[in-house]
Amino acid sequence: MELLTVSSTERDGWTILALVGQLDVATAPDFRQALQEAQYTGANRIVLDLASLEFLDSFGLGVILGGVKRAATHEGRLVIAGVSPRVHQVFELAGIADALPLADDVDQAMSS
Repeated sequence: MELLTVSSTERDGWTILALVGQLDVATAPDFRQALQEAQYTGANRIVLDLASLEFLDSFGLGVILGGVKRAATHEGRLVIAGVSPRVHQVFELAGIADALPLADDVDQAMSS
């Protein structure tokens, strides 16, 4: 059983990375690689679809924050969509919920 599955799709000029499972110390390196590959191969508008993300720890949070910073540095956009209350609580506990580009769902993220 995989702890995290990341799928990538393209829609209207956006790259959508959908995460299913757990983003934690064990899975963060693979997700970092997938996110960096997307960003370094020309995707400058990315949506992280977290609607099916069940768990997030500080390692996963660090990868997400790194992606947000990389996007801003390279004049791109990274929006986080479909955040569950449990995952949002991690953002709040870290004190960054208000600083992150959040959207209710993928469609809203793409229109932001």
